[in-house]
Amino acid sequence: MTHLINVAIDYGLFLLEVATIVMAIGLVIGWLVSAAGELRARKQETLKVTNVNERLESMADRMSETLLNASEKKARRKQKKSEAKQRQKAEKLGRKHEPNRLFVLDFDGDIKASPVESLRESINALLQVAESGDEVLVRLESGGGMVHSYGLAASQLVRLREAGMHLTVAVDRVAASGGYLMACVAERIVAAPFAIVGSIGVVAQLPNFHRFLKDKDIDFDVYTAGEHKRTLTMFGENTESGRAKFVEELEDVHGLFKSFVGDYRPSLDIDAVSTGEHWHGTQALSMSLIDEIGTSDDVMLTAARNERSVYTVDSHERGSVWQRITGEAGRLMSRLAAGGAVGVDARRPS
Repeated sequence: MTHLINVAIDYGLFLLEVATIVMAIGLVIGWLVSAAGELRARKQETLKVTNVNERLESMADRMSETLLNASEKKARRKQKKSEAKQRQKAEKLGRKHEPNRLFVLDFDGDIKASPVESLRESINALLQVAESGDEVLVRLESGGGMVHSYGLAASQLVRLREAGMHLTVAVDRVAASGGYLMACVAERIVAAPFAIVGSIGVVAQLPNFHRFLKDKDIDFDVYTAGEHKRTLTMFGENTESGRAKFVEELEDVHGLFKSFVGDYRPSLDIDAVSTGEHWHGTQALSMSLIDEIGTSDDVMLTAARNERSVYTVDSHERGSVWQRITGEAGRLMSRLAAGGAVGVDARRPS
């Protein structure tokens, strides 16, 4: 009898252990499924639209509460109440239409112009709701980067122009090289007095380790089909003809750059400003690289004071923490390069 009881207890403990293991496996699977779902959710594109007028009005209310006396506060509250009633009445009558809206987009570019995907989605959204008289303000920050990447970013802004939307670019700190390639598309360029503008040029740099490898008796062979498939290489022996062809390609890209800028800024003396040099805002104004001295805040505040509705539009992919860190690192490198006013980076796929 005692033996049967011990067997029963052992069997019960075995079942309990099995149940515990099954539950543990189930919890792990559930956690993995949940984590995968969260990861997918993080990667989903999100579109955030914020009313700037409401934020500015809230700031003005806080200032007024501090600066105005009792009678002035009372008069302001009365006026705001009257305006609110008028808006409600207009909405009931179906007159909520907001003419001449200003939509604000941000582009903080790195060497690869990574924000172009966000820019593309924001523009896709805008073009579906745009009306006559609407304007887009792009707060542009970039020291330039890869040719094809910034060419695509500029093409996204061209879509706004072709759709008939007024386009303004504001440069608070830097729009150099590829950044200026984007900026020149705008009908109006506004730049802060000490913002860096220009750098209409092309740069390419490539280390070569051939002599080091040769000294170590290491061979490095490059095989290509096509005379100019590979003009320069990092590890093989470069030839004078290869170098000449590479420089020719740089000149071709520079010519395309100059032509693009000239098409959108016909008043420019393109040869005078396409030397690869950069200028600060006040200098850029005298050379017609920009149209006004000011900041993005000036543009937005002026629109709000003129009773225009101002909205920031942000379409972005919520990546992982690591993606955000590497993205910030890329932007930092781009800004460091901008300090030397780099030209468009001529690196291209093989």
